[in-house]
Amino acid sequence: MPAPGGGGHVGTLRQDIRAVFDRDPAARTLWEVLTTYPGLHAICLHRVSHWLWTHHLRWVGRLLSHAARWLTGIEIHPGAVIGPGFFIDHGMGVVIGETAEVAPNVTLYHGVTLGGTSWNKGKRHPTLLEGVVVGAGAKVLGPITIGARTRIGANAVVVKDVPPDSVVVGIPGRVTHRNGAAVTVDESGQTHRVDLEHGALPDLTARALQALAARVARLERDQGLPAGEHEDAGHTDDVPRADAEAPADDDAGHADAEASADDAATRGRGLRRA
Repeated sequence: MPAPGGGGHVGTLRQDIRAVFDRDPAARTLWEVLTTYPGLHAICLHRVSHWLWTHHLRWVGRLLSHAARWLTGIEIHPGAVIGPGFFIDHGMGVVIGETAEVAPNVTLYHGVTLGGTSWNKGKRHPTLLEGVVVGAGAKVLGPITIGARTRIGANAVVVKDVPPDSVVVGIPGRVTHRNGAAVTVDESGQTHRVDLEHGALPDLTARALQALAARVARLERDQGLPAGEHEDAGHTDDVPRADAEAPADDDAGHADAEASADDAATRGRGLRRA
C-alpha cells in the first residue's frame, strides 16, 4: 500500500478539500466546508493522530482519535493508513479499523465499516484501492482487497476480494463487472474520476430469474410445446374444477366413504358414554 501522495501535509489537505467540492454538490464555499463538514474534520484530525501513532506517541494518538470520534461521530483508528483525496459524506457511524489501508480518492458514505474479523495482531482490516466508492451502511470485513474504481452498494456486506471496476451488492456481497470504461459525466459535461452512483445497482436476483425463464422457454421449444402454453396451464379445461359435477362412476365410492364416516362417529359417541 503506497504512502499518501506527495506535496506534504498542506498538499494532502488541499486534495482532501478539493475532494469535497468534486463529490458533494451541496458544498458551496470554502468557509462552509472548513467549518461544517465532519468528514473533513475527521480526516484532518486523523492525519495528526496517525503522525503521533507512527512517531511512538500512541496513547496521545488514541486520545486524539477518541476526541475526534466524540466531535464528528466518525471513528478512525490512528494506525489506519489513508491516502489524499479521501471523502466521507455525512459520516455519522463510519468506523475504520487499525490495519485498514485506503488509497487516494476513496469515498465513504455514512454508516460504513472497514472492520476486522480476526483476533490476530497482524493485518485484519480491508484495503481499498484508488477510486473506490462504498455506499451507505456497507460493511467491508477482513483483510481483503477492493479493486480500483469499484462501487459497493448500500448495505452490502463484503467478505471476499473484489476485482477492479466491479459493482458489489447484497449480503454477502456478490460481484458483477461493469461493461466498458468506468467514466462518469456530471450535469455540466465534465468527466469525473470517481463514480459516485452507489445507488445505481444491478438486480442480480432479477437477472437470475430472467435467465431461468429463458431456459424454461428454450426447453419448451426443444420439446415442441407451443409457446406460452405454460402460462395458461392453470386455466385449461383438462384440469377439474372444485365446483364440477362428480362422474357417475364415483357415486358409489362417495356413498361408501360417507357411511364409513358415520360409523366412526357412532363408535366415538359410544366410547364417550362408556
